[in-house]
Amino acid sequence: MIYLLRHGEIESDGTRRFIGRTDPPLSDRGRNQARFWRDAFSETGFAGIFCSDLVRSADTARIISENRAEKPQPLADVREIDLGEWDGLAMAQVRKQHPDAWRKRGEELAAFRPPGGESFGDLQARVLRAFDRIAEKNTGDVLIVAHAGVNRVLLCRVLSMDLAHLFRLGQDYACLNLIDTDRTPFRVALMNMAPERAKGIFKPRIRPGAP
Repeated sequence: MIYLLRHGEIESDGTRRFIGRTDPPLSDRGRNQARFWRDAFSETGFAGIFCSDLVRSADTARIISENRAEKPQPLADVREIDLGEWDGLAMAQVRKQHPDAWRKRGEELAAFRPPGGESFGDLQARVLRAFDRIAEKNTGDVLIVAHAGVNRVLLCRVLSMDLAHLFRLGQDYACLNLIDTDRTPFRVALMNMAPERAKGIFKPRIRPGAP
């Protein structure tokens, strides 16, 4: 089983922005979300733990792996999409200053590249290389801590879903997706289970003295 997680909540000024390679740290809530999964997975043995090499993903994986023998392996191929010159900009600003590009992005979501950046098609090809390597080389349960865009393009492939519809797939902060790799073809067994909704399903075993 692949445990596919989004990183925890990030620090934000409340403005909707394009966040790709821009790398804000986890918020206090984001760190608490990671601690929830650390405790929820306390009795789950992972054959491997992998994460994006961006700080928000790596820190989420580091918290989850506390007191485990296996430590996260950072992978550049599961970084969030490269948004080029748009990275970090407010969406409202881009929409106002570049209306033609904004419209084209909406019409050609899979193929559109912001200046100096990647398309979602580029992202999917990159992510699938990493996913295929992980699935082939690891038996048993595996944890991957990545990003909303990364998770969506991967889920689209497993679901045979066109990338034009990727934003129909919710990916809340610190949400869990389960991909059953024991079946052929692979099957999505769970999607977008955020910690707040998982508390009645996953029963964390809190260690004495844990924060």
